[in-house]
Amino acid sequence: MRYVGLKQVQKSIKEKNAKKVYIAKDAESRITEELIKKCQDNNIPIVYVETMTELGKKAGIDVGASCMAE
Repeated sequence: MRYVGLKQVQKSIKEKNAKKVYIAKDAESRITEELIKKCQDNNIPIVYVETMTELGKKAGIDVGASCMAE
């Protein structure tokens, strides 16, 4: 299952559903800093994607995405 967007990714981490988190390198740092910390605290691997547009395509949506979890 895929979780797209900050709120959904945070929820998936909290509920222990996230196995891997993807973060766009061009996403705002105010969004990514807290998310990176949560991933580290929960030993979830992070995969960095070059752009939000690229991550949006990977997530199967027509707009950019700052983060996604699987």
